[in-house]
Amino acid sequence: QVQLVESGGGSVQAGGSLRLSCGASGITISEYRMAWFRQAPGKEREGVAGIGRNAGTAAASSVKGRFTISKDNAKNTLYLQMNSLKPEDTAMYYCAADGLLRGYWGSSSTYNYWGQGTQVTVHS
Repeated sequence: QVQLVESGGGSVQAGGSLRLSCGASGITISEYRMAWFRQAPGKEREGVAGIGRNAGTAAASSVKGRFTISKDNAKNTLYLQMNSLKPEDTAMYYCAADGLLRGYWGSSSTYNYWGQGTQVTVHS
């Protein structure tokens, strides 16, 4: 049984930082492409940042220079460091895993497994 469990969300003032974590069980993340997505009320789910098996990364233009995706294969855990947070970053953040390694990293249809999400709220 595959489980992805996000943690680290919360409420923060604009300009603040949060670090999200995603603990995986049932899969070995070193064998998967991993990503963070987010979804705000009334909006489509969007890719925030992705990391490949070889630790190469990609990020949405809206978060480049502010968010950093990383992973610890030994802990089987994915991270998202979020700095200089803005109110428009407010959303539910989801961890995702792709075992087929096909498709665009930022497309939600690429991913096999999803976590339940963690809420991030940024106040102005």
